[in-house]
Amino acid sequence: MNLLSIHNVKKHFGGVKAVDGCSSQIKSQTITGLIGPNGAGKTTLFNLTAGFHKPDDGRVVFKGKNIESLPPFKIAREGLVKTFQITHALSKMTVLENMMLSQQGQSGEKMWNVLFQRKKIEREERENREKALDMLSFFGLVHLKDAYAGTLSGGQKKLLEMARALMLEPDMLLLDEPFAGVNPTLATQLCQYIADLKDKGLTFLIIEHDIPMITRISDGILVMNQGKILAEGTPEEIKGNKEVLEAYLGGGT
Repeated sequence: MNLLSIHNVKKHFGGVKAVDGCSSQIKSQTITGLIGPNGAGKTTLFNLTAGFHKPDDGRVVFKGKNIESLPPFKIAREGLVKTFQITHALSKMTVLENMMLSQQGQSGEKMWNVLFQRKKIEREERENREKALDMLSFFGLVHLKDAYAGTLSGGQKKLLEMARALMLEPDMLLLDEPFAGVNPTLATQLCQYIADLKDKGLTFLIIEHDIPMITRISDGILVMNQGKILAEGTPEEIKGNKEVLEAYLGGGT
């Protein structure tokens, strides 16, 4: 079953064709790597998929619904959530507080409920706290729950970013260079977390420059160059693709 379908998507910035007619389909409960030279259009395609840019042309279909005109928060509510290369944790709040803030649709956000539905709010807060602690435990961060997010290492911030995204209970995660700046030991752990989450039913599309790492964990690979999908296939097929090798060796723009 195709969870995400991208149909002839285009995005121009002035005279620059950042994404020039990309089409692809991502099956449910798979890990797909998105690779390509610097400037190939990978991040722009990610942002088009997640609603941070609007396409000039084309369609993005998630779970059978057109989402290309929706803002990012509505796309997230549909179950498609993007993380960022530069983490967005609130540094002066604790790790647990960052997790609790990620939960959408809390009753306590409305003044009327604060005045008249305190028991409901307290119950939701207990449930959200338990959910957050379970997620932090999964990522090995529960011992840091009371630490300020700004004191975490770069790798720990990557894990917190993913844990916060999972508080939204997504069907699919778009991960932007999750291994960048992460030491080899933590990168290996992160690979295992992603594989475990896939086994639990999640789908992943991952931008990554670490080719050995992304080919090791992915079911399929998309290769972009100059705003287009240059090739797609299994990791083994991509490794032997001459066009892909030329794009990298030639330093595509």
